[in-house]
Amino acid sequence: MNRDLALTHDEGAWPIQPYDPSQLAGSQSFRTLDLPMLLRIVREWKWLIAGCVVAGLVLAIVYALVTTPLFRASVLLQVNPPTVQILDSKTQGDVDPEWSAVATQVGLLRSRSLAERVAQDLNLANNEAFVGQDRDPAKRLQAATNKVEENLQVIPPEDGELIQFNFTSESPPLAAKIANGIAEAFINSNLQRRYESSAYARNFLERQIAKTRADLEKSERELVAYAQAQGIINTSSSGESGVTSDANSPQGDSLQALNRALSEATARRVAAEGAYRAAMSAGVTSNETQSTQALRQSRATLEAQYQEKRTLMKPDHPEMVSLRSQIAELDRQIAAETANVANSRRNTLRAEYHAAMNAESALRGQVANMKSQVLDLRGRSIRYAILQRDIDTNRALYDALLQRYKEIGVAGGIGTAPVSIVDRADVPGAPFKPKLMIDVIVGIALGFIAGMLAAVALEFLNDTIKSREDVRTKLGLACLGTVPKKPGKENFVEDLKDPSSGISEAYSTVAASLGFSTESGVPKILLLTSARPSEGKSSSALALAQNFARRGRSVLLIDCDLRKPAFKGPSEEKGVTKLLTNSDPVAAHVSPTHFDNLWLLASGPLPPNPADLLSTGRFSAIVREAAAQFDMVIIDAPPIIGLADAALIASVAKDVMFVIESGKTRTNLAREAVAKLQSAGAHIVGATLTKSVEARSSYGYGYGYGYGYGYRYKYGAIDKKRTEIALLPEQSDA
Repeated sequence: MNRDLALTHDEGAWPIQPYDPSQLAGSQSFRTLDLPMLLRIVREWKWLIAGCVVAGLVLAIVYALVTTPLFRASVLLQVNPPTVQILDSKTQGDVDPEWSAVATQVGLLRSRSLAERVAQDLNLANNEAFVGQDRDPAKRLQAATNKVEENLQVIPPEDGELIQFNFTSESPPLAAKIANGIAEAFINSNLQRRYESSAYARNFLERQIAKTRADLEKSERELVAYAQAQGIINTSSSGESGVTSDANSPQGDSLQALNRALSEATARRVAAEGAYRAAMSAGVTSNETQSTQALRQSRATLEAQYQEKRTLMKPDHPEMVSLRSQIAELDRQIAAETANVANSRRNTLRAEYHAAMNAESALRGQVANMKSQVLDLRGRSIRYAILQRDIDTNRALYDALLQRYKEIGVAGGIGTAPVSIVDRADVPGAPFKPKLMIDVIVGIALGFIAGMLAAVALEFLNDTIKSREDVRTKLGLACLGTVPKKPGKENFVEDLKDPSSGISEAYSTVAASLGFSTESGVPKILLLTSARPSEGKSSSALALAQNFARRGRSVLLIDCDLRKPAFKGPSEEKGVTKLLTNSDPVAAHVSPTHFDNLWLLASGPLPPNPADLLSTGRFSAIVREAAAQFDMVIIDAPPIIGLADAALIASVAKDVMFVIESGKTRTNLAREAVAKLQSAGAHIVGATLTKSVEARSSYGYGYGYGYGYGYRYKYGAIDKKRTEIALLPEQSDA
């Protein structure tokens, strides 16, 4: 049968494999803190965890009772985006202000200067409810500033332009008053900084304007002095052209006027000459005098009236007759005037022609003289133009600075504040701290966490074998079973007689597991030992012997603890010690018990040198003889640590079951014991956990009530008809 076969506890089996010391290297110091382990820690240290939870609860209640109630007042502010002027009467806001602007306002709201300003504005240094009055005013102001700064909580917005801040105080009215005071002082400080920045700009511009004004005045004085020295007169009204031209001087004006007069005289001379030559060539003039034109206009008017009235009156009507007489008179006058004009027209045109020619000649002489004066003026006006440009430049700079100064003055005095109040603080109606329910929940949670941490720390500090998982991970052994622990003192032997008892069920599981521990099934010779005394190995030996005997096997229980035997035989003259010192057969020293199919080979009298006796070949012969006579031999050996007896016995028995008291045997001690057994050449079939709390709590279908057997019991003379035997299990305190 393969040694690696496995049975689960529920179905009667779990992994059974021989001890492999190489498995200990990987599990020497590593322990996995998984959920099953945490649940086991909670079960084992439940009172410690409960105590920590109760302590946390009590501390939370005490904290809530002794803590001074604090009230919180909140104010909501809005950061106003800056506006950009587009037209004279229209402005456009920055619809998406950069986050840096909001972050800047948050930083300013947290500044110490604002806290100091609030303390001064609200006179908090002299408020007995806010700061003590046992110090000088400067220190009281500093203390009030520190308190305002410490109790102010600013909540930066994740998105948007709204900033919320809270102020905490022991007095509800004072909390609301200071919160609103902070908001107002914050807005006022922003406006003051804005005014101070514009005032600095105005002061700078004032200095620049004064300097530019002085430069402008100097340039103008130089220009006037040069013009006076050179006799230059500029007739321009503004002087803003930047360059002096001929048109801006008297000479230039005269030259322009003479040029225009010369052009007009030349035109008149050409016209008169043309008219005169035309009249001479035609002999008559085509022009009429003004009087003739007036007569013709009068006649046309009378003719129009006559034609208009003709439709209404007859030709012989007096008015019609009068109009015809007037028209006839005008015709006579026109004919006479035309004759006079024709006679005098030739003389008039000749006179006009000669007059126009003389005027043109005079104007040409004046123009030639004025041109020489203008050319002289141009040479002297170069310096004048340079000075004029300096004046124009200084004047433009002066006007620009003056305009900017006016704009800054207006902007510094009006405009929206960078921050405005959305919601003012109201007087809080209830304290926000302490909150009893939250404090209790936090206290319970912290107590539970502290209890768990303490339990885990104690669990790792108390590095013992407690569970089947510890047996597998720490020792690298198969766990054959766990025997529950019970605080009572029921009779162990009576529990073994009852197959349905928890003890009997536990050892039945161990016996079933032993059936898979070797290739041949249950070991024929099985040694039980432990790392230290009082771990339950003698009780386990008796329980396994009784279990296999109940199944019909003939079982011999050998008490090989020659220093402190657990079982007492009917006589001191029989036992292992006697067999080791003589050649008696084993059957002569075997005694029957009150259990069917179970015999006992007691230890016999205590020898002075147990290790010397067990190291002889006689002990090996005794074991072989017993194995030949019985179906199974179970040997109860002394602890392995500190004694050589168990190692000598294990070298003969070969198959060893290691017994471990749950929660008592330290890991390093158990490893040392396992290593010593392995060095003796023993085959460790597995380990059994005794007095296990895990078994009592985890497997309740048969072990729910549990049993304890860490006590000394004695019974004898059970069956007087049989050989009198007294069985004394080993002493145990756990």
